[in-house]
Amino acid sequence: MAAQPSAMASIATGFARAITRATSATQSTVVKGHRLVDVVPPDVVSDVFSHALKKQTGVSLKYMQDFGANPIERQLTLSAQFLHKELPVRLAHRVAELENLPYGLSARSSILKVRDWYVESFKELRQFQPIKSTADELKFTDLLRSIYRRHANVVPVMAKGVAELRRELVRQQSSLVEMPEIHQFLDGFYLSRIGIRILIGQHIALHEPPKSNHIGLICTRCSPVQVAQDAINDARAICLREYGASPEVTVYGDPGFTFP
Repeated sequence: MAAQPSAMASIATGFARAITRATSATQSTVVKGHRLVDVVPPDVVSDVFSHALKKQTGVSLKYMQDFGANPIERQLTLSAQFLHKELPVRLAHRVAELENLPYGLSARSSILKVRDWYVESFKELRQFQPIKSTADELKFTDLLRSIYRRHANVVPVMAKGVAELRRELVRQQSSLVEMPEIHQFLDGFYLSRIGIRILIGQHIALHEPPKSNHIGLICTRCSPVQVAQDAINDARAICLREYGASPEVTVYGDPGFTFP
C-alpha cells in the first residue's frame, strides 16, 4: 500500500527525523526506564533500528488481486516469504516513530503499550525460520493470525494516549491544532497500519473459503454508492444521538457502478 507522492515525502521527512532522534544516545523523548533500550535486549534494539532504516516495498491492490486470483500452494509460499521479509521492516518503522514522538507522547502508557505490541510482533517474525515448504507456510499463517489479533485494538489505545495529551494541553491552554507534528505522525501511522493490516489480512483470507465477488479481502464488485451510504448512515446515527437531528444526504452517480 502506498501513499500519494507528496504525502510520502512528508512522511519520509518526519520519519528521517525520528530515526535521527532514535539513534542518538543523548536525546530521547521517552522517560528513562521506558525507552526501548531500557526494556528490550540490545541485540533486538539494534535489529529493530537496522530494519527501520530499510525501505518499505510498495504493493498495489492490482498486484494483490492478480496474485491471489489463483492461490495455489506455490503462490501462498511466495506470499509468506515476502511477508516474512517485509513485515519486520514495516513494523520497525512504526516502532521507531512511536519511540520518538514529541510533547512527551511517547512516554504515555497507552503509546508504550502499542510500541511493545509492535516490538513483540517484530521479534516473533524475526525468530521464525525461513519458509521453504507448505508446512512452514501454514505455521507462518498461524503466526500472522496471532499478530493480526494482537494489533486489533491499536486505534482505540492510540486514541487514549492522544486524548490524555489533549486534556493536558487544554489545561495548559494549548491545542493539538498548533502541533502539526502530532497530526502528521497520526496520518502516517494510521495509513501505514492500514497497509500492514491489508497485507496480513489478504494472506490469511486466501486460506479461507472463497466468498462471492472476492479475491481474499478484495471485493471485485465494490459499490462506491453503498460505501458512501454506509458512511452516511453511521454519521447520521451519531448526529441523531448527539444532537437529536441529522441532515439529509444525497448521493449522485450511477448506483449500479462497481469496481475492484
